[in-house]
Amino acid sequence: MISLQNVTKVVRSGAEDLTILDDVTLDIPGGQFVAVTGASGSGKSTLLGLVAGLDAPTSGSIIVDNEDITEMNEDELAETRSKKIGFVFQSFHLIPSLTAFENVLIPMEILGLKDARERAEKLLEDVELTKRGHHYPSELSGGEQQRIAIARAFANQPKILLADEPTGNLDSKNGSHIFDLMTGLHKEHGITLVLVTHDASLAAKAERRIKLRDGRVVGDESPDTLPAPSNSSEQRS
Repeated sequence: MISLQNVTKVVRSGAEDLTILDDVTLDIPGGQFVAVTGASGSGKSTLLGLVAGLDAPTSGSIIVDNEDITEMNEDELAETRSKKIGFVFQSFHLIPSLTAFENVLIPMEILGLKDARERAEKLLEDVELTKRGHHYPSELSGGEQQRIAIARAFANQPKILLADEPTGNLDSKNGSHIFDLMTGLHKEHGITLVLVTHDASLAAKAERRIKLRDGRVVGDESPDTLPAPSNSSEQRS
């Protein structure tokens, strides 16, 4: 579903070049839940932005759903994002002049989907905010705004959900709720979920954990490499 081949991202910082990602190669199969971890400045958000086509690598290739997005122009990238990729940001990025319902509806109206209103209502129900659909973002709590952002990310039935610290601005209770909503929708729809997080407890629940340091992959734990559960854990489950 997602393949990065020798991806490097270099930016100019003053008089020097700064390497954000350094020769990263990895493959993420369809339907997998992956957590990307690492310290601030390790390249996590840059990696997510490159996969979303929001930025371009300095070198290397990125394949998303069998298409090389590094060869696409801006119009092609926008079309790929609208049809295949949902993105959840830490700071919500809702349109303040639109109601919660309209924020979820507008991506589907842009694509001209016939059942857009019905689907928007269902998505609000999925994130348990049916009664808040007529409210504007400023009238919603942080947790409610993030739930609307998740509903919007699923509006066009994406194959891939990219989430950049989606619980970072929330308290532990709301953060846990947001995480459960995302993983529940991931399982229900079988989408590929890539989550950038500093929260070790959330990352531990992923099917695979990729760790970055100084722009390089320094850890990649999948179900095949993670330690087997203890007998006591098996008995509790």
